[in-house]
Amino acid sequence: MLSPADLAAIWLTLKLAGVTTVLLLLIGTPVAWWLARTPSWWKGPVGAVVALPIVLPPTVLGFYLLLLMGPEGVVGRLTTAAGIGLLPFSFAGLVVASVIYSMPFVVQPLQNAFEAIGDGPLEAAATLRASPLDAFFSVAVPLARPGFLTATILGFAHTVGEFGIVLMIGGNIPDKTRVVSVQIYDHVEAMEYGQAHWLAGAMVAFSFVVLLALYWLNPTGRRRT
Repeated sequence: MLSPADLAAIWLTLKLAGVTTVLLLLIGTPVAWWLARTPSWWKGPVGAVVALPIVLPPTVLGFYLLLLMGPEGVVGRLTTAAGIGLLPFSFAGLVVASVIYSMPFVVQPLQNAFEAIGDGPLEAAATLRASPLDAFFSVAVPLARPGFLTATILGFAHTVGEFGIVLMIGGNIPDKTRVVSVQIYDHVEAMEYGQAHWLAGAMVAFSFVVLLALYWLNPTGRRRT
């Protein structure tokens, strides 16, 4: 059965994934829109930076974030001067790291959805005197709804499954930075395989539900009879 420590880790993981997903949608939507619409040569470098966490080992990304947010880092000095304190080994630090690490899993589905819209609907909105902002919210966002659903699910699920970067940035502090993946690691390290099975099995079930949801939300992934 799940222990109080397991339940606390699950709650913290869901809280982290929820906050991270909201921030990812707020930050990733304008980035994806710009990548989908811009003719600038900056599109390639910016897209590569956004996608970097896909190929970069999480411990490498976590190491450099730790340096940046540490007492001698640029971000660490700014947060200290602002009275926020240092971000490593705090929930806020986990959120920052999770947003950066899960960014491509939100931006890329949104970018693909925006690119699939094409210029026609937006040009039609312009002929009706819709401003670019009006056209975005009244035309682009509704048409890109499947992309938003996919981005939300992937962003949430990827944050739930994080291990390396949350361990690097957050450590293993009960009720503060110990998420489910770290809790499973602790159980295995202590040879508490029964407890590890409960949490790991829950993760497997969660992953299956996520993939099933993506399958059903993607009309091209199903055969229509």
